[in-house]
Amino acid sequence: MADRIAALAGRIAAATPDTRDRGVDALRALAIAGVVLGHWLVTAWATDQAGNLRIASPLTAMPALAPMSWVLQTLAVFFFVGGYSAARGLRSARDGYLPWARRRLARLLAPVLPLAVFWAVLALALASAGVSRGTLRSFALSALGPLWFLAVFTVLTLATPLLGRVRPIVAAGCMACVVLAVDVIRFGLEGPAWTGWANLAAGWLVPYLLGMAWAGGGLARRGTAVMLLAAGTAGTALLVVAFGYPASMVGVTGEAISNLGPPSLAGVCFGLAQAGAALLAHWPLTRLARRPRVWAAVVVANLSAMPVFLWHQTVLVLTTVTLLPFGRAAGLLDAPVSAQWLLWRAAWLPLFAAALAAAVLALRQRRFS
Repeated sequence: MADRIAALAGRIAAATPDTRDRGVDALRALAIAGVVLGHWLVTAWATDQAGNLRIASPLTAMPALAPMSWVLQTLAVFFFVGGYSAARGLRSARDGYLPWARRRLARLLAPVLPLAVFWAVLALALASAGVSRGTLRSFALSALGPLWFLAVFTVLTLATPLLGRVRPIVAAGCMACVVLAVDVIRFGLEGPAWTGWANLAAGWLVPYLLGMAWAGGGLARRGTAVMLLAAGTAGTALLVVAFGYPASMVGVTGEAISNLGPPSLAGVCFGLAQAGAALLAHWPLTRLARRPRVWAAVVVANLSAMPVFLWHQTVLVLTTVTLLPFGRAAGLLDAPVSAQWLLWRAAWLPLFAAALAAAVLALRQRRFS
Protein backbone atom coordinates (compact mmCIF):
# COMPACT_ATOMS: atom_id res chain seq x y z
CA MET A 1 0.00 0.00 0.00
CA ALA A 2 2.79 2.38 0.91
CA ASP A 3 4.53 1.59 -2.38
CA ARG A 4 1.35 2.40 -4.32
CA ILE A 5 0.98 5.74 -2.54
CA ALA A 6 4.62 6.56 -3.20
CA ALA A 7 4.27 5.64 -6.87
CA LEU A 8 1.12 7.73 -7.28
CA ALA A 9 2.75 10.69 -5.53
CA GLY A 10 5.73 10.35 -7.85
CA ARG A 11 3.53 10.38 -10.95
CA ILE A 12 1.66 13.48 -9.75
CA ALA A 13 4.91 15.27 -9.00
CA ALA A 14 6.37 14.31 -12.40
CA ALA A 15 3.26 15.58 -14.20
CA THR A 16 3.39 18.98 -12.49
CA PRO A 17 4.90 21.71 -14.68
CA ASP A 18 7.83 23.66 -13.26
CA THR A 19 5.85 26.88 -13.63
CA ARG A 20 3.21 25.72 -11.14
CA ASP A 21 3.24 27.79 -7.94
CA ARG A 22 3.04 25.02 -5.39
CA GLY A 23 3.11 27.41 -2.45
CA VAL A 24 -0.12 29.09 -3.58
CA ASP A 25 -1.81 25.71 -3.95
CA ALA A 26 -0.63 24.77 -0.46
CA LEU A 27 -2.04 28.02 0.93
CA ARG A 28 -5.39 27.29 -0.71
CA ALA A 29 -5.44 23.79 0.75
CA LEU A 30 -4.66 25.13 4.24
CA ALA A 31 -7.35 27.80 3.90
CA ILE A 32 -10.00 25.22 3.00
CA ALA A 33 -8.84 22.94 5.81
CA GLY A 34 -9.09 25.81 8.30
CA VAL A 35 -12.63 26.67 7.23
CA VAL A 36 -13.79 23.06 7.43
CA LEU A 37 -12.20 22.32 10.80
CA GLY A 38 -13.38 25.64 12.23
CA HIS A 39 -16.98 25.03 11.17
CA TRP A 40 -16.95 21.49 12.52
CA LEU A 41 -15.73 22.71 15.90
CA VAL A 42 -18.05 25.69 16.41
CA THR A 43 -21.29 24.66 14.67
CA ALA A 44 -23.67 23.29 17.28
CA TRP A 45 -27.34 23.06 18.12
CA ALA A 46 -29.20 23.34 21.41
CA THR A 47 -32.84 22.58 22.23
CA ASP A 48 -35.00 25.64 22.98
CA GLN A 49 -38.11 25.80 25.17
CA ALA A 50 -40.34 24.81 22.24
CA GLY A 51 -38.33 21.66 21.64
CA ASN A 52 -36.69 22.94 18.44
CA LEU A 53 -32.98 22.68 17.76
CA ARG A 54 -31.48 26.15 17.43
CA ILE A 55 -28.04 27.16 16.21
CA ALA A 56 -25.61 27.52 19.10
CA SER A 57 -21.89 28.03 19.53
CA PRO A 58 -19.39 26.84 22.14
CA LEU A 59 -17.91 30.34 22.02
CA THR A 60 -21.04 31.68 23.72
CA ALA A 61 -20.45 29.72 26.92
CA MET A 62 -16.66 29.50 26.54
CA PRO A 63 -15.40 32.89 25.23
CA ALA A 64 -11.87 31.90 26.24
CA LEU A 65 -11.88 29.72 23.11
CA ALA A 66 -11.88 32.83 20.88
CA PRO A 67 -8.16 32.38 19.99
CA MET A 68 -9.20 29.18 18.23
CA SER A 69 -10.97 31.36 15.65
CA TRP A 70 -7.73 33.28 15.02
CA VAL A 71 -6.21 30.09 13.63
CA LEU A 72 -9.19 28.45 11.95
CA GLN A 73 -11.01 31.42 10.39
CA THR A 74 -9.03 31.42 7.14
CA LEU A 75 -11.48 32.90 4.64
CA ALA A 76 -9.28 35.95 4.05
CA VAL A 77 -6.48 33.63 2.90
CA PHE A 78 -8.97 31.95 0.55
CA PHE A 79 -9.90 35.33 -1.01
CA PHE A 80 -6.25 36.44 -1.05
CA VAL A 81 -5.16 33.35 -2.96
CA GLY A 82 -8.28 33.61 -5.13
CA GLY A 83 -7.35 37.13 -6.25
CA TYR A 84 -3.81 35.99 -7.01
CA SER A 85 -4.93 32.97 -9.04
CA ALA A 86 -7.63 34.86 -10.94
CA ALA A 87 -5.27 37.66 -11.93
CA ARG A 88 -2.58 35.26 -13.10
CA GLY A 89 -5.06 32.98 -14.85
CA LEU A 90 -6.71 35.83 -16.74
CA ARG A 91 -3.34 37.21 -17.78
CA SER A 92 -2.26 33.88 -19.23
CA ALA A 93 -5.62 33.05 -20.89
CA ARG A 94 -5.02 33.00 -24.63
CA ASP A 95 -8.68 32.74 -25.65
CA GLY A 96 -9.95 35.87 -23.92
CA TYR A 97 -12.18 36.73 -21.00
CA LEU A 98 -15.41 34.87 -21.79
CA PRO A 99 -13.89 31.37 -22.19
CA TRP A 100 -11.78 32.00 -19.08
CA ALA A 101 -14.87 33.10 -17.12
CA ARG A 102 -16.82 30.04 -18.27
CA ARG A 103 -14.06 27.75 -17.06
CA ARG A 104 -13.85 29.51 -13.71
CA LEU A 105 -17.62 29.46 -13.26
CA ALA A 106 -17.80 25.77 -14.10
CA ARG A 107 -15.15 25.02 -11.50
CA LEU A 108 -16.81 27.15 -8.83
CA LEU A 109 -20.47 26.37 -9.42
CA ALA A 110 -20.51 22.75 -10.61
CA PRO A 111 -20.97 21.39 -7.04
CA VAL A 112 -23.84 23.81 -6.28
CA LEU A 113 -26.59 22.08 -8.27
CA PRO A 114 -26.12 18.65 -6.63
CA LEU A 115 -26.10 20.37 -3.23
CA ALA A 116 -29.31 22.26 -4.00
CA VAL A 117 -31.08 19.12 -5.26
CA PHE A 118 -29.87 17.12 -2.27
CA TRP A 119 -31.17 19.72 0.18
CA ALA A 120 -34.53 20.01 -1.55
CA VAL A 121 -34.99 16.25 -1.16
CA LEU A 122 -33.62 16.19 2.39
CA ALA A 123 -35.81 19.08 3.54
CA LEU A 124 -38.90 17.40 2.12
CA ALA A 125 -37.96 14.08 3.76
CA LEU A 126 -37.30 15.67 7.16
CA ALA A 127 -40.51 17.68 7.05
CA SER A 128 -42.47 14.54 6.15
CA ALA A 129 -40.81 12.74 9.06
CA GLY A 130 -42.12 15.36 11.47
CA VAL A 131 -39.00 17.45 12.01
CA SER A 132 -40.13 20.91 13.10
CA ARG A 133 -39.76 23.93 10.87
CA GLY A 134 -37.47 25.62 13.40
CA THR A 135 -35.12 22.64 13.55
CA LEU A 136 -35.11 22.26 9.78
CA ARG A 137 -34.31 25.94 9.35
CA SER A 138 -31.38 25.67 11.78
CA PHE A 139 -29.97 22.72 9.89
CA ALA A 140 -30.37 24.40 6.50
CA LEU A 141 -28.79 27.68 7.62
CA SER A 142 -25.79 25.85 9.02
CA ALA A 143 -25.29 23.69 5.93
CA LEU A 144 -25.97 26.27 3.21
CA GLY A 145 -24.07 29.16 4.79
CA PRO A 146 -21.01 28.60 2.52
CA LEU A 147 -23.15 29.57 -0.47
CA TRP A 148 -23.06 33.21 0.67
CA PHE A 149 -19.27 33.29 0.52
CA LEU A 150 -19.19 31.44 -2.78
CA ALA A 151 -21.59 34.01 -4.26
CA VAL A 152 -19.33 36.88 -3.21
CA PHE A 153 -16.23 35.05 -4.45
CA THR A 154 -17.90 34.38 -7.80
CA VAL A 155 -18.86 38.03 -8.28
CA LEU A 156 -15.31 39.16 -7.47
CA THR A 157 -13.89 36.56 -9.86
CA LEU A 158 -16.08 37.80 -12.71
CA ALA A 159 -15.09 41.39 -11.91
CA THR A 160 -11.36 40.60 -12.10
CA PRO A 161 -10.84 42.39 -15.47
CA LEU A 162 -12.44 45.56 -14.10
CA LEU A 163 -10.47 45.34 -10.88
CA GLY A 164 -7.32 44.90 -12.94
CA ARG A 165 -7.76 48.39 -14.35
CA VAL A 166 -7.14 50.04 -11.00
CA ARG A 167 -4.11 49.98 -8.72
CA PRO A 168 -4.98 47.02 -6.48
CA ILE A 169 -3.21 48.25 -3.33
CA VAL A 170 -4.83 51.68 -3.58
CA ALA A 171 -8.22 50.11 -4.26
CA ALA A 172 -7.79 47.79 -1.26
CA GLY A 173 -7.10 50.82 0.92
CA CYS A 174 -10.24 52.50 -0.42
CA MET A 175 -12.31 49.42 0.37
CA ALA A 176 -10.91 49.36 3.91
CA CYS A 177 -12.03 52.98 4.25
CA VAL A 178 -15.53 51.97 3.10
CA VAL A 179 -15.62 49.33 5.83
CA LEU A 180 -14.49 51.94 8.37
CA ALA A 181 -17.22 54.37 7.26
CA VAL A 182 -19.91 51.69 7.40
CA ASP A 183 -18.82 50.63 10.88
CA VAL A 184 -18.91 54.25 12.06
CA ILE A 185 -22.46 54.51 10.74
CA ARG A 186 -23.53 51.18 12.29
CA PHE A 187 -21.84 51.37 15.65
CA GLY A 188 -20.83 55.00 16.23
CA LEU A 189 -23.93 56.73 14.86
CA GLU A 190 -26.33 53.83 15.58
CA GLY A 191 -27.43 53.70 11.96
CA PRO A 192 -29.57 50.94 10.46
CA ALA A 193 -28.09 47.45 10.66
CA TRP A 194 -28.67 46.79 6.95
CA THR A 195 -25.91 49.26 6.05
CA GLY A 196 -23.45 46.64 7.27
CA TRP A 197 -24.11 44.49 4.22
CA ALA A 198 -22.14 46.97 2.13
CA ASN A 199 -19.14 45.42 3.86
CA LEU A 200 -19.95 42.05 2.35
CA ALA A 201 -18.36 43.23 -0.89
CA ALA A 202 -15.96 45.85 0.43
CA GLY A 203 -14.59 43.66 3.21
CA TRP A 204 -13.73 40.70 1.00
CA LEU A 205 -12.45 42.95 -1.77
CA VAL A 206 -9.53 43.92 0.48
CA PRO A 207 -7.79 40.51 0.55
CA TYR A 208 -8.89 39.76 -3.03
CA LEU A 209 -7.30 42.97 -4.32
CA LEU A 210 -4.17 42.31 -2.29
CA GLY A 211 -3.97 38.92 -3.96
CA MET A 212 -4.19 40.62 -7.35
CA ALA A 213 -1.43 43.00 -6.30
CA TRP A 214 0.69 40.01 -5.31
CA ALA A 215 0.14 38.46 -8.74
CA GLY A 216 1.45 41.69 -10.26
CA GLY A 217 4.58 41.66 -8.12
CA GLY A 218 3.39 44.42 -5.80
CA LEU A 219 3.89 42.50 -2.54
CA ALA A 220 7.11 40.71 -3.39
CA ARG A 221 9.27 42.10 -0.58
CA ARG A 222 9.49 40.31 2.74
CA GLY A 223 9.25 43.67 4.51
CA THR A 224 5.82 44.25 2.97
CA ALA A 225 4.59 40.93 4.34
CA VAL A 226 5.94 41.75 7.79
CA MET A 227 4.27 45.17 7.66
CA LEU A 228 0.91 43.65 6.71
CA LEU A 229 1.16 41.10 9.50
CA ALA A 230 2.21 43.66 12.12
CA ALA A 231 -0.26 46.38 11.08
CA GLY A 232 -3.16 43.94 10.77
CA THR A 233 -2.43 42.38 14.15
CA ALA A 234 -2.05 45.76 15.85
CA GLY A 235 -5.23 47.10 14.25
CA THR A 236 -7.23 44.04 15.25
CA ALA A 237 -5.95 44.18 18.84
CA LEU A 238 -6.71 47.91 19.10
CA LEU A 239 -10.25 47.50 17.82
CA VAL A 240 -10.96 44.59 20.17
CA VAL A 241 -9.40 46.12 23.29
CA ALA A 242 -10.26 49.80 22.87
CA PHE A 243 -13.40 49.85 20.71
CA GLY A 244 -15.32 46.80 21.87
CA TYR A 245 -15.16 44.63 18.76
CA PRO A 246 -15.59 40.91 19.50
CA ALA A 247 -12.40 38.92 20.08
CA SER A 248 -13.80 36.04 18.04
CA MET A 249 -13.23 36.22 14.29
CA VAL A 250 -16.37 34.15 13.65
CA GLY A 251 -19.95 34.97 14.53
CA VAL A 252 -21.04 33.98 18.02
CA THR A 253 -24.67 33.15 18.80
CA GLY A 254 -26.18 35.89 20.94
CA GLU A 255 -23.55 38.51 20.13
CA ALA A 256 -24.83 41.78 18.66
CA ILE A 257 -21.71 42.26 16.52
CA SER A 258 -20.00 39.77 14.23
CA ASN A 259 -16.57 40.23 12.68
CA LEU A 260 -17.51 37.90 9.85
CA GLY A 261 -21.09 38.30 8.73
CA PRO A 262 -20.82 40.96 7.39
CA PRO A 263 -17.10 41.70 7.77
CA SER A 264 -16.27 44.36 10.33
CA LEU A 265 -13.22 46.62 10.42
CA ALA A 266 -11.65 44.23 12.93
CA GLY A 267 -12.30 41.36 10.53
CA VAL A 268 -10.64 43.31 7.70
CA CYS A 269 -7.60 44.09 9.87
CA PHE A 270 -7.41 40.43 10.78
CA GLY A 271 -7.51 39.62 7.06
CA LEU A 272 -4.54 41.94 6.49
CA ALA A 273 -2.60 40.04 9.14
CA GLN A 274 -3.54 36.76 7.47
CA ALA A 275 -2.38 38.06 4.08
CA GLY A 276 0.96 39.01 5.61
CA ALA A 277 1.28 35.60 7.26
CA ALA A 278 0.39 33.89 3.97
CA LEU A 279 3.12 35.81 2.14
CA LEU A 280 5.67 34.84 4.78
CA ALA A 281 4.57 31.20 4.64
CA HIS A 282 4.58 31.04 0.85
CA TRP A 283 8.23 30.16 0.30
CA PRO A 284 8.49 27.56 3.11
CA LEU A 285 5.31 25.95 1.81
CA THR A 286 6.70 25.96 -1.73
CA ARG A 287 9.76 24.04 -0.55
CA LEU A 288 7.64 21.64 1.50
CA ALA A 289 5.32 21.01 -1.46
CA ARG A 290 8.26 19.78 -3.52
CA ARG A 291 8.09 16.55 -1.55
CA PRO A 292 6.05 14.16 -3.70
CA ARG A 293 3.69 12.93 -0.98
CA VAL A 294 3.02 16.41 0.34
CA TRP A 295 2.42 17.69 -3.18
CA ALA A 296 0.05 14.82 -3.94
CA ALA A 297 -2.01 15.72 -0.87
CA VAL A 298 -2.06 19.38 -1.93
CA VAL A 299 -3.19 18.44 -5.45
CA VAL A 300 -6.01 16.26 -4.15
CA ALA A 301 -7.13 19.03 -1.78
CA ASN A 302 -7.16 21.62 -4.57
CA LEU A 303 -9.03 19.39 -7.01
CA SER A 304 -11.72 18.88 -4.38
CA ALA A 305 -11.67 22.40 -2.90
CA MET A 306 -15.15 23.52 -3.96
CA PRO A 307 -16.98 20.26 -3.17
CA VAL A 308 -15.28 20.15 0.23
CA PHE A 309 -16.13 23.78 0.92
CA LEU A 310 -19.78 23.39 -0.06
CA TRP A 311 -20.51 19.95 1.38
CA HIS A 312 -18.62 19.86 4.69
CA GLN A 313 -21.46 21.36 6.72
CA THR A 314 -24.01 19.08 5.08
CA VAL A 315 -21.97 16.10 6.29
CA LEU A 316 -22.15 17.50 9.83
CA VAL A 317 -25.91 17.97 9.54
CA LEU A 318 -26.44 14.48 8.13
CA THR A 319 -24.53 12.92 11.00
CA THR A 320 -26.65 14.87 13.46
CA VAL A 321 -29.91 14.01 11.68
CA THR A 322 -28.99 10.33 11.70
CA LEU A 323 -28.69 10.45 15.48
CA LEU A 324 -31.89 12.44 16.09
CA PRO A 325 -34.07 9.37 16.75
CA PHE A 326 -31.68 8.24 19.49
CA GLY A 327 -31.96 11.42 21.53
CA ARG A 328 -28.98 13.03 23.18
CA ALA A 329 -25.59 12.49 21.52
CA ALA A 330 -22.60 13.98 23.31
CA GLY A 331 -20.84 16.56 21.14
CA LEU A 332 -23.69 16.73 18.65
CA LEU A 333 -27.14 17.01 20.19
CA ASP A 334 -26.28 18.50 23.57
CA ALA A 335 -25.69 22.16 24.39
CA PRO A 336 -22.08 23.31 23.83
CA VAL A 337 -21.50 24.66 27.33
CA SER A 338 -18.40 22.86 28.61
CA ALA A 339 -14.91 21.75 27.65
CA GLN A 340 -16.22 18.19 27.73
CA TRP A 341 -18.51 19.04 24.83
CA LEU A 342 -15.49 20.22 22.82
CA LEU A 343 -13.65 16.98 23.52
CA TRP A 344 -16.65 14.96 22.37
CA ARG A 345 -16.94 17.09 19.23
CA ALA A 346 -13.25 16.53 18.50
CA ALA A 347 -13.88 12.78 18.78
CA TRP A 348 -16.47 13.05 15.98
CA LEU A 349 -14.04 14.72 13.56
CA PRO A 350 -12.63 11.49 12.02
CA LEU A 351 -16.18 10.36 11.20
CA PHE A 352 -16.98 13.74 9.60
CA ALA A 353 -13.77 13.56 7.57
CA ALA A 354 -14.47 10.03 6.35
CA ALA A 355 -18.05 10.93 5.39
CA LEU A 356 -16.89 14.06 3.57
CA ALA A 357 -14.25 12.10 1.65
CA ALA A 358 -16.90 9.58 0.62
CA ALA A 359 -19.27 12.35 -0.49
CA VAL A 360 -16.58 14.11 -2.55
CA LEU A 361 -15.52 10.83 -4.15
CA ALA A 362 -19.13 10.05 -5.04
CA LEU A 363 -19.54 13.50 -6.60
CA ARG A 364 -16.39 13.08 -8.69
CA GLN A 365 -17.44 9.64 -9.90
CA ARG A 366 -20.88 10.98 -10.76
CA ARG A 367 -19.31 13.83 -12.67
CA PHE A 368 -17.06 11.65 -14.78
CA SER A 369 -19.37 8.69 -15.27
